[in-house]
Amino acid sequence: MTQSDNKRPEPGVPDDSIDMLLRFAAMMFRSGGTATRTRELVGAMAHRLNLETPSVSLTLESVTLSVYRGSEQFVAIREIGPPGIDFRRLGELERLANAPEATAPPHRIATELAEIESRAPRYSGWQMAIAIGLASGGFAFLNGAALPEMATAAIGGGTGQGLRWWLTRRQLTDFGTAALAAVTAAGTYVMVAALAHRAGIAFSHYAAGFISTILFLIPGVSLIAGLFDLLQHQTVAALSRLAHGALILFIVASGLSIVMTVASIELLPRSAPAELAYPLRLSLRAVASFVAGCGFAMLFNSAPFLVVVAGIVALAANSVRLVLIDMGMLLAPAAFIAAFSIGIIAVLASRRLDAELMAIVTPPVVIMIPGLYAFEMLVLFNRGQMLEAMQASGAGIFVISALAMGLSVARLAVPWERSILESCSTV
Repeated sequence: MTQSDNKRPEPGVPDDSIDMLLRFAAMMFRSGGTATRTRELVGAMAHRLNLETPSVSLTLESVTLSVYRGSEQFVAIREIGPPGIDFRRLGELERLANAPEATAPPHRIATELAEIESRAPRYSGWQMAIAIGLASGGFAFLNGAALPEMATAAIGGGTGQGLRWWLTRRQLTDFGTAALAAVTAAGTYVMVAALAHRAGIAFSHYAAGFISTILFLIPGVSLIAGLFDLLQHQTVAALSRLAHGALILFIVASGLSIVMTVASIELLPRSAPAELAYPLRLSLRAVASFVAGCGFAMLFNSAPFLVVVAGIVALAANSVRLVLIDMGMLLAPAAFIAAFSIGIIAVLASRRLDAELMAIVTPPVVIMIPGLYAFEMLVLFNRGQMLEAMQASGAGIFVISALAMGLSVARLAVPWERSILESCSTV
């Protein structure tokens, strides 16, 4: 920490307070909070620490604060650490910032932050592996696969998530973890499919199941939060998040390309979806959307009841999106309408249930991110199929932008964050 007049302040005057403010901001942003919301809650926490509202600068790597106390200005910087998504932690940090107690000493804030940071995840590694495996099977059905491909995608996705959890606990970098998880998930799909073929089980939608196996590795929160921050003029934070998400996508696609080259797999042309009666297809799509939404909610460490709520919202919104597409609407407008409805429903549900808004919004939006097009784009570019790659990239970019715009319009229609006064009155 540096001080504008180069004088060291008295111990504990604002040194401890600013240190707690930095720690709070780093925990918020590292846990998946948007830059806009992080800045708002840092301001609320500054008031609790008896400081003026600070100027906050956020990137994916560090947070910088500039705080005035009387005539003195204090500038401090702190590294954020590896990014992750933890909606329980976000909710606890928000409640801490909006606590009814007007002020609190730094040592009490330090104790509460340490307790929040030390809490173990709600779900074990095997529980998350099962959840992501089921979500991968759901993705396979939504992408047009039949039962053999769905089951194989579930095995591959669950195996890849299990490895990712194991590597993350051993503090391997995000990029190395993503690459190894992608190769493992896709490779498991190929091996299980080969064994099934030897047993006489035919795969008529091989590519749809294959690419669905690694869709859980899409950095959806980074992409959506980055676009959302960009729309809120948080340019530095937005670009750093988007760059991180784009690099993860590229690394996962590279791992996928390795398996495709070894196994001689072709993504195009896509097979027609499995033939089903339309009412049955709608019902199964709803079930697949619910399962996928619940799987990502568990991955993001949401409370069990919020896992179910997120699954219900995903069921409703994604079903509407798919029906609109079936009726002839383009992908981007359908995504905009679905994201807008998610934003409105999530605000109402979060206030009714007194729950974390991001825990309800994010899983349904993430399952709508067109990972199929994103990975096809990168793999096809790598293979020199430029026309097909440009078509896939155009579809993917428009849909992701439409999702961010839908959430932004929903935020304008209904204020997403309650005021500090309103939050305190409901405690």
